[in-house]
Amino acid sequence: MIAAFARRQAKANGVLMQAINYVGGQVEDTLKLLPKGAKSQINGAARKALQKSYDVAATSRTGVGAGRIKSDRAHKVLATISGALGGVGGLPTALAELPIATTMIFRAVQGVAVQYDEDPTDQETRLQCLAVFGAGAPGPDDDGVDTAFIGARLGITGAAINGLLGRVAPRFATVLTQKLASQAVPLLGAAAGAGTNYAFTDYYVEMAHVHFGLRRIARIHGPDTVEQAFHTALVAARLPVNRA
Repeated sequence: MIAAFARRQAKANGVLMQAINYVGGQVEDTLKLLPKGAKSQINGAARKALQKSYDVAATSRTGVGAGRIKSDRAHKVLATISGALGGVGGLPTALAELPIATTMIFRAVQGVAVQYDEDPTDQETRLQCLAVFGAGAPGPDDDGVDTAFIGARLGITGAAINGLLGRVAPRFATVLTQKLASQAVPLLGAAAGAGTNYAFTDYYVEMAHVHFGLRRIARIHGPDTVEQAFHTALVAARLPVNRA
């Protein structure tokens, strides 16, 4: 079972990169498409988008309309549409679309949490959803999966949330840089935005299955035992490991 999660992580990254290569083409340096100073702007946008998604997640799956969006596929479709609309006007509309896309992905991750018997509106679960965004960013240059995410080791305080945002946001900003670079050209950015949103949603949904699947096993066998077993499975699969 744990080995299957390691293989699922490898498959998720492969699917993402294939989609990006198909949509974005052979772009040697996507940062060249972005204006000067964009990096700091993206870092700030990533943190704000994650914070907003975390806050909205407390109520987004309750009340009127709750349960209408249940499937992973539905979230991917909505994210695809959002990305297309965000890319129509180039970088300005792409930046404006970031909070919407991030919230959709966050909700998709919440949906996965439900499948593994977790309360999607519980504060601890929302923290774990937030952690998914930092559990190994997509792409070949990432330093690997954070195998420490399976334990419930975060105190539920404002400081803990800010600390987690500080760790997750830079990794997520790297993902957003790829996304925004592909959407920088108006009209062409619509197609790229649709493709990257679909790919990123697919990636984080797969990561959420790994994350919450391991957490469910850890509730039975203990987080340390499962963390070590997952680490061994990643090494066996020749995948990079980050024991942060």
